[in-house]
Amino acid sequence: MNPDDTIVAIATPPGRGGIGVVRLAGARALAIAAPMLRLKHELEPGRAVFGELIEPEIVTAGAEEVKIPILAAKSAARMGPPAAELRSAGQPEAAVPTSAISQSGRIDEIVVTYFAKPHSYTTDDIIEISAHGSPVVLRHIVELCVAAGARLAEPGEFTMRAFLNGRIDLTQAEAVRDLIDSQTLYQAKVAAQQLEGALSRRLQPIKQKLVELIALLEAGIDFAEDDVSVLPDAAILDHIAAVRTPLEQLSATFAYGKIVHEGLTLAIVGRPNVGKSSLFNQLVERERAIVTAAPGTTRDLVSETVAIGGIPVKLVDTAGIRDALDEAESLGIRKSMEALADADLVLVVLDASQGETAEDAELLRQAENQPVIVVGNKCDLGVSSQQPGVSAQQLRTSAITGEGIAELRGEILRHIGGEAGTQAESGFLTNVRHQGLIKDSLVALDAAKNAVAAKVPHEMLLLDLYSALRPLDAITGATTTDDILNLIFSTFCIGK
Repeated sequence: MNPDDTIVAIATPPGRGGIGVVRLAGARALAIAAPMLRLKHELEPGRAVFGELIEPEIVTAGAEEVKIPILAAKSAARMGPPAAELRSAGQPEAAVPTSAISQSGRIDEIVVTYFAKPHSYTTDDIIEISAHGSPVVLRHIVELCVAAGARLAEPGEFTMRAFLNGRIDLTQAEAVRDLIDSQTLYQAKVAAQQLEGALSRRLQPIKQKLVELIALLEAGIDFAEDDVSVLPDAAILDHIAAVRTPLEQLSATFAYGKIVHEGLTLAIVGRPNVGKSSLFNQLVERERAIVTAAPGTTRDLVSETVAIGGIPVKLVDTAGIRDALDEAESLGIRKSMEALADADLVLVVLDASQGETAEDAELLRQAENQPVIVVGNKCDLGVSSQQPGVSAQQLRTSAITGEGIAELRGEILRHIGGEAGTQAESGFLTNVRHQGLIKDSLVALDAAKNAVAAKVPHEMLLLDLYSALRPLDAITGATTTDDILNLIFSTFCIGK
């Protein structure tokens, strides 16, 4: 990628829609856009201007040439804005034959917005052309821009330019992608916090403390002859602890942040005819799974993703687990056991109106190493007293009347977040890359702590402290290699 190129891309999703936006960014954005625009008013930074998209004129040789602004010449023949006004918008001068100034065919009505450097997303000049959302028209705008000297933007190149030009740091750049990929409003709010720099603000004082410790040790080494005091071991350990403690707290937020970012899978398992599919439909809030009175209706996995407390939860309805009566049911039960093993959370459904069976006990035993919610369904039929050991843990529900469904949602949410789910703080970790770097920094701090205990010279101790600082820099992008940048921004959509 050449950061000096003028780049262009369609910024709206593929397909037809009411509006489609083409984004053009770079030093030549105004000059490239000018020949295809016929505007009611001159372009002003931060102002949307109505106009028309036209087919650029073909300049032919052999006619007398005059030196006038390109857009001014066209507009004078069509809509009449004075050339001086258009020149003020930054239009270049070019030799245009007077015989070539003629009426061009209109392609579409458009709205053009001009963002002047450095007050734009990328800090370059940006032109955004909002046309009707016809793929043909949008592609044609891009083709006109490319023919005039623009280059097709790579995935994420607009946001990469914003990062490289200092508009945002790397955590904010990654938050742009998260915001675009959000499936729930809560995910969008978390991504918006990150986009505002929540994680960077939380990391900044931690990095500052680490840099201060490094500076003190460096000064003690470099200026020992000038009576600069060398930090005693106890003071060094206190400084390391002041850095390590908040890093550990930040690292602990990843368990919840990962669920917020990626969601989780909840498998609904149980014997046939205990009401698994009915509970599934209640949680989905529509008739998604087939429900009949005959045991063993569900033979395959049925899944649906819903938002519970703003967290995407993939619900998986499974076949009833019992001794199979035929091959099809046997395959369904095998898939049920696989879903149970792969799930982040398991909902074991029992029949509250019956006593606990050996199949129930075996199912609970197989799920004992995973987070489990035990539900006693069909409580509208009465509750059996013959369920020792699990009855006290059961949530009573009725998929018919809806009793206990709200409590079940609350219990699912409690398991999702635990104590971390109640945190109102911003700036928690949602990114696997960030978590790995935090762990690297903690490992380096542990090595520094051990080096102090072993009376290692401060010159060697500093190597561990710098090793702890580099991962924190890599999170915000202060010291990041091109390979990491390319990996991150390649996952963006084109046009952002």
